[in-house]
Amino acid sequence: MNRMTDAETGTDTGEALAVIAARAASDLKATDVVVLDVGPVLSIAGYFVIAAASNPRQVRAVVDEVECRVKAETGRSPVRTEGVREQQWTLIDYGDVVVHVFLESVREFYEIERLYMDAPRLDWEGAGG
Repeated sequence: MNRMTDAETGTDTGEALAVIAARAASDLKATDVVVLDVGPVLSIAGYFVIAAASNPRQVRAVVDEVECRVKAETGRSPVRTEGVREQQWTLIDYGDVVVHVFLESVREFYEIERLYMDAPRLDWEGAGG
């Protein structure tokens, strides 16, 4: 399981980053924003943030807002980003957190949440911070 914690507070920094990313996506009107705790079932990341956008321009805007907000609040930049040019399924990889921003039709097609149905959902809207 790939979890990072703050040495001083013991806080799960991946969870905090996932909440920041989910809120940033939601603020730009992304729909059906979900945070999955995939750590117990997937060794390459602790959390997936999944969001949908209604058109390619909104996909890009959500991706930009997530990157900007995460950088401002945590100082972290993505390890890598994929799919930005296509604006249909963009993956923002922070190592311990992977953010997926889908065009709505692409999200429906891939049903990524179904692949990780055993992963608990994080109540990011009710999370502190």
